[in-house]
Amino acid sequence: MVRWRSGTVLSVRRSWRGAIELDVETGDGLLRALAYPALVGDPAPGDRVLLNVGALVMGLGTGGYALVVALPDRLPPDPADDGATRDAGHLVKARYTPLQPILLGVDEEASVFREVMETAESLDGMPVVTADLHSALPAILAGVHADRPSARVAYVMTDGGALPAWFSRTLDGLAGRLAGTVTTGQAFGGDLEASTVHVGLLAARHVLGADVTIVAQGPGNLGTGTTWGFSGVALGEAVNAIGVLGGRPVGSLRISDGDGRARHRGVSHHSLTAYGKVALTRADLPVPEGLEAALAAEVDAALVPLAARHHLVRVPVDGLDAALRASPVPLSTMGRKLDEDHGYFLAAAAAGRHAAALLDR
Repeated sequence: MVRWRSGTVLSVRRSWRGAIELDVETGDGLLRALAYPALVGDPAPGDRVLLNVGALVMGLGTGGYALVVALPDRLPPDPADDGATRDAGHLVKARYTPLQPILLGVDEEASVFREVMETAESLDGMPVVTADLHSALPAILAGVHADRPSARVAYVMTDGGALPAWFSRTLDGLAGRLAGTVTTGQAFGGDLEASTVHVGLLAARHVLGADVTIVAQGPGNLGTGTTWGFSGVALGEAVNAIGVLGGRPVGSLRISDGDGRARHRGVSHHSLTAYGKVALTRADLPVPEGLEAALAAEVDAALVPLAARHHLVRVPVDGLDAALRASPVPLSTMGRKLDEDHGYFLAAAAAGRHAAALLDR
């Protein structure tokens, strides 16, 4: 459950959109902490803070911070609205937790986009790329823009990983490259808020004007090492939603020759489960050409069972390495950089390239 600590802010380490990283002195010594000003206010040196340190104690990678729960001696002011009406929205996210925010949904009555969203029923054949890890986002975007630099690309963030979009430094770095972010389900902090993936996809198309949309969970994920115990398996449900709404699903395969775990080498068992068992709608599954011979053989063997359900597409990779190296944000997955797991990022970029190619059809 929750491990509580009280501490004092010594310094601000750095900040990015929606988040502040701090050094906090506690009875356990100096801790690295993260605060979301929209939830708790702006911490400053000298402030007393209450912390949840469970993830830090456990030594989690992506989420290994002490999280600021409150500035008990300097609470932030109330929002400008009186809170008694739905004029500022009534979507409650991270529901029934102490820091549940109340937000304006893109399709609510009070939203300026209500009229557009009331009539939005189709994605109009828009290509939508699905991926099971947040780390694929910049690589997919690089693949789209390698061939279609002017394409408007939106990001629909699901709630399988981090709930606040503000946790992602990747999103901060891609702010000028994305048409916008829609946070769905329990996730929050995007440019637009949606209650479901379906609403999020329609908002990406009809409010953000996206040519291509990428669907993936936020940073971090939940996994138990079993077939079904991984939050990214939900991307199969996203494929189904894309099909229902008249979009064109493109599945980014999680390919790796750098992961030391056998279940993730070649094609990850998570991709095989999501696309092979959960996704009921036919999707295009791009396979990058030019993989190292041993990896290519592993990938081809793993994809045989998916060939009857989905469309395997061979995608040329000329120029994609350069596009990946030009990414405005660092590329990293599970701590491995581009050259340490080149096949992973190349597969994501190939999915983006294929989605861009569909715009011409």
